[in-house]
Amino acid sequence: MFHIKKFTSFFFIFVLASVFITTKASAEVGQLSNEQMKELLAQNVPLIDIRRPDEWKSTGVVSGSKLLTFFDARGNYDMEKWLTELDKIAGKNDKFILICRSGNRTGQISNFLDKKLGYTQVYHLQKGIKNWIRSGDKVVTAK
Repeated sequence: MFHIKKFTSFFFIFVLASVFITTKASAEVGQLSNEQMKELLAQNVPLIDIRRPDEWKSTGVVSGSKLLTFFDARGNYDMEKWLTELDKIAGKNDKFILICRSGNRTGQISNFLDKKLGYTQVYHLQKGIKNWIRSGDKVVTAK
């Protein structure tokens, strides 16, 4: 029997993928290089790490990151809960940055937030924390 939560996860991923494939990124939604992210962090733009706690523990996190898991280990999510927590960090018209392991999840989520929910200044770190670390940029232990 197909579990309804799995269907919901697959459906959301399908919607995210279709948004990502069929729409152009606007000027205020985009991929950031490590240097561009550093510039925004220097302006106190919030950085939201959407990975899971086991991922934070494995690699560490960028200092000052807000830890707000989007998908669990099975690919499930609670959109309403996540958006409620996001709203405590940044509103629809505030700048914020998303970061994940490789940039794939945050690329899809940032486009979804922009195109479907009206967030106007969402960014994500291209190639994620893996590239951040590979480039010699610092991380700290997740708390």
